[in-house]
Amino acid sequence: MNNLNVDMCFNPRKLRDKLLLTLLVGGVLSCGKDDGSVPLDQMATYDVIQTQIWDTQCINCHVSGSTFAKQSDLILTSDISYSQLVNRQPNNKSAQEDGLELVGQEGLPSLFKSFLWEKINANDQEHFYSDHPLYGAIMPLGGDFLTNGQLEFIRDWIINGAPSDGMVADVTLLEDESRFEELEFEPLTAPESGFQFHLGPFEVEPNRDRELFYYEPIDIQEDIFISQVEIVMRPGSHHFIFYTFDDDVPIHIFPQEKTIRDLYDANDQVIANNLFPLLYHQFVAGTQWPRMNYRYPEGVALKLQGGKGFDLNAHYANRTDEVMVGEIYGNIHTVPESEVQHVAEILDLNHDDFSLPPQQVTTLTKDFFFNDKINIFQLFSHAHEHMTEFKVFKVGGVGDGDLLYIAYDWEHPPILELDPPIVLQAGEGLRLEATYNNWENRTLRFGLRSTDEMMILFGAYYKD
Repeated sequence: MNNLNVDMCFNPRKLRDKLLLTLLVGGVLSCGKDDGSVPLDQMATYDVIQTQIWDTQCINCHVSGSTFAKQSDLILTSDISYSQLVNRQPNNKSAQEDGLELVGQEGLPSLFKSFLWEKINANDQEHFYSDHPLYGAIMPLGGDFLTNGQLEFIRDWIINGAPSDGMVADVTLLEDESRFEELEFEPLTAPESGFQFHLGPFEVEPNRDRELFYYEPIDIQEDIFISQVEIVMRPGSHHFIFYTFDDDVPIHIFPQEKTIRDLYDANDQVIANNLFPLLYHQFVAGTQWPRMNYRYPEGVALKLQGGKGFDLNAHYANRTDEVMVGEIYGNIHTVPESEVQHVAEILDLNHDDFSLPPQQVTTLTKDFFFNDKINIFQLFSHAHEHMTEFKVFKVGGVGDGDLLYIAYDWEHPPILELDPPIVLQAGEGLRLEATYNNWENRTLRFGLRSTDEMMILFGAYYKD
């Protein structure tokens, strides 16, 4: 996945380039040309998308009369592009069956139901090709992917209702000219301050789940403060999680160091002795993405008590007829306590008492309330393959009922970074609402296997 934050360290060359681009965008520099054109920062957001993206990278194919336009039923020339995109079904049967629009106007939910976004978001390429093989190819076809700045600009436009007029995205986003580059699995560079962990390689048998744990002690007695987490995984992983343990874990349950503990035996039965330590787990960080690099906001860090280690949890689901190889690298970056203004705390809201009847679509809701004022700066959901929609709403106070988070993809749920954070006053809470399609002939309940179900909201927050 993409870095969720970018280092803003001083760089004279970047500063010079940014200054030049700012002058160009603002119309202060004309590069020897004065054609009376409107500066980008004074144009409607969609007009910027048209002139800077569609006109430069898309209309070679998506123009009236071309084979590509006929095949996709999509023309992106300036005279009709908006009406061709907004509130319109894609000309792709599989996408229609999945309930997608090219671009909707419902804000955040429309982003995750946008066929346009699916087709241009190269950073999510693994999900696109593995989960939607009938969607075609990532666009633009045969050329460079859109830059990360262009993608973020379009993303903001969709989230803000995809209007035809008005400025709803910051043109300085276009300064980011980096592009997605498909990376082979390779070890991470060890952090300058912190710890690196390596799990595997290990084998996953055909048509089997393999979930395992591996305890790594940390020989430091002082508290550590985590500012960044990096994870890379070989393909096929369902998740990887860093856990630590509660203070009250019984000594006879505490796991042996540096030893793989499988959750299931060769007969696919749970190994009870390896299950018990899970009752004392504390979530630290994790992801379902093949590659994650998450930085906490400036001045915020997660505190880990001195003397504790990490229980590494890998889950691979092999749906093929061949042996799969799993492997993970994980980095924990730390900062001195003197740099920490807010100590982060983990949000772990788990609804585990439910049943999903066979051959039915079921929606579950669960409310969680907080006794103190909290500032939530990260949210992401966790469920399994029967989940079709996961929503989070605010409960109580100003904005009661507001939609805060939504996910349609159980395998790669979005990690929502909130800046500024969502503030919940004491007594307010969050409502989790998840919908499941149980197409099977058995009742589904909470469970650890990918064929069971879950309803969990993870995240992070700090108190004032």
